[in-house]
Amino acid sequence: MCLGIPGRVVEIPDGYHGQIAVVEVSGEKRQVNIGLLDEDQPAAPGDWVIIHMGFVVEKTDADGAERAMAGLRLLGSGEQS
Repeated sequence: MCLGIPGRVVEIPDGYHGQIAVVEVSGEKRQVNIGLLDEDQPAAPGDWVIIHMGFVVEKTDADGAERAMAGLRLLGSGEQS
């Protein structure tokens, strides 16, 4: 199991062989590697993704992103469900 942070793709910059995306996470933009995604389903602006250690490990939807963020908030609170 890994901890993944949800983010939304805002840009796929030119260059980098299509391996880099700019993703917004909690209002902050950062560059992440999208090279682990299946070539048949590449990331595009507007897509929700799960990021682990700077790599996008999967695509998700808005509901999946919210559930992931809720889990992270729960972990940060120190509470048990």
